[in-house]
Amino acid sequence: MQLTRYTDFGIRTLMYLALSPEREALFRIAEITEVFDLSPNHVSKIVHHLGKEGYLQTIRGKSGGFRLGMAADQINIGQLVRILENSLAPIDCSKPYCRFTPACQLKGVLSEAVDAYLAVLDRYTLADIVSNRQELKALLPDLSIPVLEL
Repeated sequence: MQLTRYTDFGIRTLMYLALSPEREALFRIAEITEVFDLSPNHVSKIVHHLGKEGYLQTIRGKSGGFRLGMAADQINIGQLVRILENSLAPIDCSKPYCRFTPACQLKGVLSEAVDAYLAVLDRYTLADIVSNRQELKALLPDLSIPVLEL
């Protein structure tokens, strides 16, 4: 199963924030776009969505920005994927309509595979996937915006 770019970028954004949990300065969309070479419009939509879901605390205005809305060990990857993905259906038998649909067992097999995929993701938190914090930070570009060391 392949995640959408939207979900991929949402997870990357949260990972980036989780690398500096004690940072006092708010993160900004420009920082995320620079680090990952993404469209500001795309990142804005993701940040808005993650804020609405409580994963981010967002502050509007000139000196606004965002930060994690909860501790990294409270952010379950499986739940995050379920929230960010529009659909987890592995196959769409209606476009174009498949003649096998009434008797097909493939959809059930694929549904079981998605359940297994999500069960694995449910075992991990954001803290788990950034537990190699120093290695990840070493891969970041040297930005003019400081990233605090722990």
